[in-house]
Amino acid sequence: MKVVIMAGGKGTRISELFPDIPKPMIPVCGIPVLEREIQSLRDQGFIDIILTVGYKAENIIKHFGDGEKYGVQIDYFVEKEPLGNAGALFRLKDKLTEDFLLLNADAMFDVDFNKFVAFHQKCGGLVTLFTHPNDHPYDSGLIIADKNNVVEKWLAKEDPRPMYYRNRVNAGLHVINPQILELMDVALDAIDNKTNEKIVKVDLDRQLLKPLAGTGKMFCYDSPEYVKDMGTPERYCSVCMDYEKGKVVGKNLKNKQKAIFLDRDGTINKYVGFLRNIADFELIDGVTEAIRKINKSGYLAIVVTNQPVIARGELSFDELEEIHNKMETLLGKEGAYLDAIYYCPHHPHRGYEGERIELKVDCACRKPKPGMLLKAAEEFNIDLSQSWMVGDSENDIKSGINAGCKTALIGNGDGKYGQNITKKSLLEFVEDLM
Repeated sequence: MKVVIMAGGKGTRISELFPDIPKPMIPVCGIPVLEREIQSLRDQGFIDIILTVGYKAENIIKHFGDGEKYGVQIDYFVEKEPLGNAGALFRLKDKLTEDFLLLNADAMFDVDFNKFVAFHQKCGGLVTLFTHPNDHPYDSGLIIADKNNVVEKWLAKEDPRPMYYRNRVNAGLHVINPQILELMDVALDAIDNKTNEKIVKVDLDRQLLKPLAGTGKMFCYDSPEYVKDMGTPERYCSVCMDYEKGKVVGKNLKNKQKAIFLDRDGTINKYVGFLRNIADFELIDGVTEAIRKINKSGYLAIVVTNQPVIARGELSFDELEEIHNKMETLLGKEGAYLDAIYYCPHHPHRGYEGERIELKVDCACRKPKPGMLLKAAEEFNIDLSQSWMVGDSENDIKSGINAGCKTALIGNGDGKYGQNITKKSLLEFVEDLM
């Protein structure tokens, strides 16, 4: 599979640190970020690479040459004038005859691309976006998808947003079928020529990808793997620190992960009994700080929660989703995020008015059974023996024990359920662990 890497950027926001270096050549621990990208691709079998270059193209071409010394084959498309981040694709149409990877050259990443491509091929769409949660969803491209990962809406930074939303943002990694180039009415001879004295440019997000939202032809691939842009000095410094700590490579799902599984009610949000009204959802003091620390630690932050109100007919799936959207939005505004949310909608006991009979079953996912933790372990390659289950009830502790996790009881009680430790709050647990 061909890989097209967009490497023409100047990097104006980060130029105060590197005024004379093209953005793809900015070093991360002594090696240009683009070189680290190419190494990651090569190690996974992706060796047919096209670099689209513009600003100080000669520096990039001189460094990489034909790619032989890096174990890859590199071709170049040189933009004499900026064509927008997708203009070059139309000039490369003849070379893009099948699905290809399209990546940015200014991001630090280490992801399992073979798993990403396999997902795209299984879905059979024209485009698959790599999406993930991040610590600044409020100023990122927001992706809204259905339960089958079909993209319904693409919200750019300037677009109005719902009050509450899932922290699912576009990471700038794509698998693309070249057929999308036929869907846009762009004259090849107009892309790099002046029309009314202005260069015609093509914007990838707004002109090619965003129009596919709601068509059923674009999917998103959710993953907690490491992808972070280096657009600002602050984010650049963060990337360098993450690399030095081994976090970049360690987050690749080919490697065993460790997680902190979190109960919801009474652990993340204030306990109000069965939570049925979104207005009653309120984060516990210190929770946002605790989850930020988890995010920075290398542990995955994964919610596992029993929600029998669904089976009892007291809350719909859509209403539960909106509550979880509120949780993710509130966390995101404070720079924290959840890598995944699992919930059990079942309840084994019958006799409730309005209950959903199909959900009144003795399932394998309802805590204290370990089903949700086992599913997460399978999907994210988690080493349960190196992970924690944290919650405020006996069911939480028992589910963790049944899954083979270490366990922590949260609260002021003296319950003894076999937990490893007891702490007053999630923040206290995290601070002691870290």
